[in-house]
Formats: sequence, structure tokens, C-alpha cells
Amino acid sequence: MSALSSRPVDKDAVDDAVEDQQALALSRRQLLTYAVSGPVLTVAAGFGANLALPSTAAALPLPLTPPDTVDYYDIGDSIVQTSLPTMPLVKLTVGLDGRVTLDLPRLETGTGIATACGMMVAEEMDVPLSAVEVSSADANPALVFNQITGGSSTMRCFSAALPLIAAAARARLVAAAAQQWGLSASTLKVVAGVVVAPDGRTAAYGALTALASSLPLPVNVPPKPASQYTLIGKPARRLDALAIVTGQKKFTMDQAVPNAKPTMLRMPTQIRGTVVRVNNLAAVQAMPGVLAVVVIPTGGSIVPNPPGVAVMAETFGQAWTACNALDVTWGDGPLKGQSNASIQARLKAAIAPLAVPPLGALTVEGEFEFAAATHAPLEVECAIADVRADRAEIWAGLQTPIVAQQSIAADLGLPQNKVTVHVVPSGGSFGRRLFWDPVQVAAQVSRLTGRVCKLMYHRANDVRHTRLRPPQFHKVRATLLLGQVISFEQRVAAVRLDARHGFGEMFSAAAGAAPPGVQQSIGNLAYEQVFFKTMVASPYNFGVGTKVLTPVAIDMNTVSYRSVHIQPARSVEEIMVDEIAKKLNKDPLAFRLEYLRLPRAKAVLQAVAGAAGWGKAMPAGFAQGCAVHQESRSFTACIVELDARVPSDIKVTRATIAIDVGMPINPSGIDAQVQGALAEAISLVLTAGLHIQDGLPLEGSYSQYHFARNRNYPKDVKVIIMPANGGAIGGLGEVGLSASSGAIANAWARATGLKPRSFPLHFPIDFTPFPPGALPTPVFVPLS
Repeated sequence: MSALSSRPVDKDAVDDAVEDQQALALSRRQLLTYAVSGPVLTVAAGFGANLALPSTAAALPLPLTPPDTVDYYDIGDSIVQTSLPTMPLVKLTVGLDGRVTLDLPRLETGTGIATACGMMVAEEMDVPLSAVEVSSADANPALVFNQITGGSSTMRCFSAALPLIAAAARARLVAAAAQQWGLSASTLKVVAGVVVAPDGRTAAYGALTALASSLPLPVNVPPKPASQYTLIGKPARRLDALAIVTGQKKFTMDQAVPNAKPTMLRMPTQIRGTVVRVNNLAAVQAMPGVLAVVVIPTGGSIVPNPPGVAVMAETFGQAWTACNALDVTWGDGPLKGQSNASIQARLKAAIAPLAVPPLGALTVEGEFEFAAATHAPLEVECAIADVRADRAEIWAGLQTPIVAQQSIAADLGLPQNKVTVHVVPSGGSFGRRLFWDPVQVAAQVSRLTGRVCKLMYHRANDVRHTRLRPPQFHKVRATLLLGQVISFEQRVAAVRLDARHGFGEMFSAAAGAAPPGVQQSIGNLAYEQVFFKTMVASPYNFGVGTKVLTPVAIDMNTVSYRSVHIQPARSVEEIMVDEIAKKLNKDPLAFRLEYLRLPRAKAVLQAVAGAAGWGKAMPAGFAQGCAVHQESRSFTACIVELDARVPSDIKVTRATIAIDVGMPINPSGIDAQVQGALAEAISLVLTAGLHIQDGLPLEGSYSQYHFARNRNYPKDVKVIIMPANGGAIGGLGEVGLSASSGAIANAWARATGLKPRSFPLHFPIDFTPFPPGALPTPVFVPLS
């Protein structure tokens, strides 16, 4: 027994000591609060520099002030609320063969939303998932705001409405059987799409659907309680998986539209350059197979038509050859002479100033650059358009098909109801297909030629001339006093984000484009600020928190790219969290657990900490990195292990990721989305970016745009899906990107001893760029 433990305990002395400690902690907290809220000079008076250093007294982190509005209302909430009024118009049908078809007013881009929605339908209707088909709904203006795919909001929208729609359909089918048999519906049950009576009689849904359609809609049919789920929450194979791997799935270029003619495009030497003239028009028109050469006219409602010269031919090979043969005099675009360096200089100059910290406080500061990035989906921009004098028909992958239909109708001078827009599943999007640029081109080519245009961009144009994630510059300062973080300031300057798609229909799009012809319209600025304020959240109690976005009106083709503001902003914050922890001599993960605001954020971080073996010894050149993130009512944390021994070949060797979406629908789909986000994070943090030179990206192919390949992806990846917590479902598509990005950057910093400041981290020009304004000659480049 030690002398300390054997000494008689003086209870009064202990109580006095506890009171003294509480008083000291309280006084520190009051002082910190005063330092945050009071005048700087008053606060600073009489204090020395040591106030910034940690104290032995315990003090809770200062609450985030003002409270984060995203905790209470985010962009997903707005999409859910504006979608709900027209949910009764969503079509759910049962065929005579008993198969159930959902006409989904969202674009399936490979994220698995069709399968997850199909699972909800199958669950409520008591049919096998294999009996459910999910098709893409044509543009339907009656849906108003309920046909925009974005903001990781699809499952949030449909988890509230789809079970009710499916439950009502099931109730009508059961009522039809009850009417046929003269029984009470309450005595019947459904097994695999077959209604069963107590006496053993059966009726399949297909035999009941005609009668059921004539019955009145049931009122207040409750969906199943979660305790009765047999499908939701269990791994399921994608509905279209077999079709994809066997080549049967039909994308835009696979549509069998009669007499559709292959068309390709030559685009200018600079972003949004102009066509001055085609110098050899007659010679190209006379080339084998060439049907027409069309200069894309200016104009376009909401957004301008992309510039270029289109060649329509009997085959894509002939169109490509003829495009290369064109001799075009190009005019300059608005980015003439601009480069990554000049753009970053403009952004840095636009940054709003930071507040003056209290005297005696420590600060942790950083400035960060993010190059432009391209979405680079497997499917390039493409569209099919059949424009006649009195009508038009369009086929394309579109995230906003209603405004596409409405704007194309305006461009062609046709009534809206004379333009039919078929939404086709796309091979990736990541935000790019919020705009309808290839539809504008295809519609004009079809109008001017009188033929059906089957337009496909070349990969070079798809990388250089389509919409990009805008370049960004961040300036951040964390202020520390008495060993606590008392404020966190983040200033973001970004090339203006084009948000003129609005909420996916003409009214909000026109509001975003007002006044027309202005590069940064008042409406567009308002949308961009709303997106920023309702999407970018901090998970930490860092006292006074400010995040300010300054859009810079540089005329560049931009659009959202998987959390266009969130991934850079949150990656920066997670990097700063590591640097703050280091300044305070604290473990990065323990520091996060101390300052995280919400229990769900702590839970995902604790889950990965144990599974990844956080803090284990690593060889020289290797390191672990951690990060945590909240977005769209979901939470995720990530720990990676990274090998930085070869600076030009940095490898993530292991990743452990936990994701909490509130209510998992399809764990297989969640796993796939999280792993896809990891691949994207590896790309954006380490290697993938665009070098803009004289107004045009140098990159023009996958061989030049260094997105992660299989060899860059870790062989050891574990995804931990947190169990349902009884709350509402959260978003997923974009959620997995930020924690992985922050963890990779932090692992790189710990492995190299360097501070990550310019992204991507390894960004050489290690290729020979294609000539501006030209298409490359086909070459074989191995992908692995």
C-alpha cells in the first residue's frame, strides 16, 4: 500500500480542492468566452503570451458560435420539401405479368439509387426484388421541383414518400382480391406478389391489377414498421448489374433511334472561344460519308450554346476524320492568356480579410490552392436529337430534364408540350449533367440539317471544354487561447459556380440567370451562397466559427462536382485540425473526439479507430491519417495508411471507413459508394487536376488526367456500415469524399513532414498536350 493511499482522507479538504478546481475551470471558460466576444484590446490587456498554452485545468470546448444552421436545415431538406407536393404524380404500375415498375424521376448515374428505390417498393409490396423494374421517367413539368438529381438527396426524398406509394398500391391489390372473394381485406396476406386467402385461394398481382386500378385510392395506409423488414437493410445486388457486365444496358449512344446520324465536334483553342470561319468548308463536306458541317450558332436560353463546328457523317470514324480535317479560324475566349497561376492570384486577391486575433493568443494558419478538376465520367457528353418543324424528341442522361425540355423548347421556338425528353441512365455524372450542353448542340445540328443528330463528344473535348469544378483558394486561421480553440475562420475564394440550373425547372433557372447575359448574375450569386451556407458544415466545437465564400466572376464553364464546396472546404478543415492538435501536443484522433460536437460523429470515429489500429508504429515513409465528416444528415470517418517513400508514386495502402446514413437501405450499395468516393479522394488529393494554359486545360485524355487506376487503389479496404439508429435516412453519394480526402492529406503530411497546401499534391505536366482546337489521332494507351 502506498503512502498516498494509506493516508486518512480529509473529506473537507477534498471538497475544497474540487471547488477550487471547478472555480479555476469556470474562470478559464469565462475568460475564453470573453476573449471571443469582447473587444480585442480589452481582452488582450494584462495577459502574456503564455495564455495560449495548455493549462492543467479541465475545460469543455467552446460551443460552435453561431450554431451551425446545417444541423437544422440543409440543401437536402429544401429538395425534400419541394419534391413532396408532387410525389403523388410518381408512377408505380403493376403489369398483367405481375411485374412492378417504378418510373423514377431521377437520373441513375451508377450510384445505385434505382436499386435502393426498388428495394423500398419490393419491401412494401411483398414482392421479390427481381420482380421490380425501375425505369427513368421522361421529363414531366408537372413534377415541378421533383425531377432534379443532386445534393445527395434522392434517398432522403423517396424514403419518405415511396413506402407510402407502394403501401397504397399493395392495399388496392389486396382490396381487389377481397372484393372478388367477398372477404375482408384484413383476413388476406401477400406472399411474393400473390394474395392468399385463409381458405387457400390465391390471386397473383397480375390478375388483380386491372380491378385494383378501378378502386378508389386508400386513405392513411401506413408503411411497414422497420421491425418487419425482410429486404431493407440487407445486401442486394444491383438491378442492372447483369445488364451492365454483359453489355445489355442501354446508355444514350445505345438508343436505337431510326436514322440517327453520328456527329462529332471540333471545339475552340480556348474555353468558350469562338468560330470566326471554316476555311475549307466545301472540301470537308465532300469527304467520304460526310453529310453536313454545322457551325453551332450562338444563343441559348438560360445558358449559352457551346461553341464549335459539328460534322455529321455516316459513321463516327468518318465524322472524326472530317473533324480533324477542318481548317478553322478560332476567336479568343474570355480566358485568353489565363493560367492556373494567374487564376489563383485573382482568387487570392479576392479573399476577405481575417479578424485580428487577441494579443497573447496562438494562431494556426494556412493557405490552400485547389486546381480545377474535371468530372471525367466514363460516358462522355452525348445526346440524340430529332428536331422537326412542329416537334422535337431528345434522348440524353440529364439530372435536370424539365429545365432542359423547357429551355430547348424556347431555343427552337416550339411549345413546351411539343418537346419530348427521354432520360437515359448515364455512365457517371458527379454533377456534370445538371446542365444540358450536349442537348443544345445536338438540337441545333438537327434543326439545321433536318436529320436526327447522334452527338458524341471526343474525350479531349469532354475534358477540356465541358464543365469543371472551379479552382479555389482557401485562407484559414484557428486561434488558440489557454489551450483551447476559441475561433476558426475560413475564407474561400472560388471561380464562380454556374448554378443557373436552379431547382431543375424554368422558373428557378430563369431567376438564377437574371439578369441575362451577365457573367455573375445576382440570381446565380444568390444560389451559390445558398448552396454554400446549406451544405458546408463544421463538426467541431471551435468557438466562433466563420466560413465566407467569395465567388470570383471568371468566365469559365463550371458546375457542381460532388460537393463542389464541401470537399475542398472540409479537407482544409481536417488538415488544420491535425495541425492544431500538433500545436497543442495532442493526438489527432483524441483531439477530434474532444472537440466533435455530435455523438454520431464521435461514434464513426471511434469505430474506425479500433478497426484500423490507430496509433500503431509505422515504418519510415509510412503514416496513418484520420478525418471525420458530416454532410446531408450522414456521418463518416476514415483512417488511411499511406506510403510516401516515392514522392511521384504515393500510395494509399489501407483504408478503414465508417459510414452512418441513419437507415441503411442496401449495404452493398453503400459499400460501393464509399469505395468509389475513396477512389475519387485518392485522385483529387494526390494526382488529378487540370493545368490551364492560355485559357485551355492541357489535359485531354485519361492518359493525361491522372485519375486513380486500379494499381493506385488499396487492396485492404474495410467499410463499416453503422446500424440503423431509428432516425431519418441521410444522403450518401457525396458524403464519402471529404473524410477520405482529409485522411489522405493528413497521412501524407505525417509521412513526409510537409504541410499539404496545393492540390493535387503531385501535379507535374508529364505528358505532351494535344494541340489546342484539334482532336488527337487515336493511340493505344494501357490503363494499368
